[in-house]
Amino acid sequence: MAPKGKVGTKGKKQIHEENEATLKFYIRVILGANAIYGAVNLLLFHQACTLWTWLLLLFALAVYLGSYRSMSAMARPSFGEDGGLLDGGIDLNMEQGMAEHLKDVILLTAIVQVLSTLSSYFWYLWLLAPARAVHLLWVNFLGPWFSAQSPAPSEEVNEKKQRRQERRQMKRF
Repeated sequence: MAPKGKVGTKGKKQIHEENEATLKFYIRVILGANAIYGAVNLLLFHQACTLWTWLLLLFALAVYLGSYRSMSAMARPSFGEDGGLLDGGIDLNMEQGMAEHLKDVILLTAIVQVLSTLSSYFWYLWLLAPARAVHLLWVNFLGPWFSAQSPAPSEEVNEKKQRRQERRQMKRF
């Protein structure tokens, strides 16, 4: 059963603290995935490393860097001259926000990177990200735009037609 009343809001300080915790968690995920990938592919199987191994590592690092920097820019707090917190930044844990999609990209990249230590074919799972983007684009923008009905004729035209019909009926009687 849903709680009654207004949904509680978070304060600036709470948002700031949660954003810091979220950013720490995701930097640990990024460092952990890279440590596993580096230990397995670059240390244990360094003879089997090809150009693709290095390119895919650079690709993952670029994705991590872009996503993490976007999240940290969104969560950047602003402080007053006296050192007091003016704004805690955008809430990174907000549902249906851009930060949620960035967190998904980081997690997908980390999972794919760790699984790719077993087989390079796991990199193809990263194609789920553009598929998800196309799905969101369709559901939120294109689908409603294509399925939207044409606007109804204005009421003034309908009123005019109705008046004409009433006049014609009055003339018949």
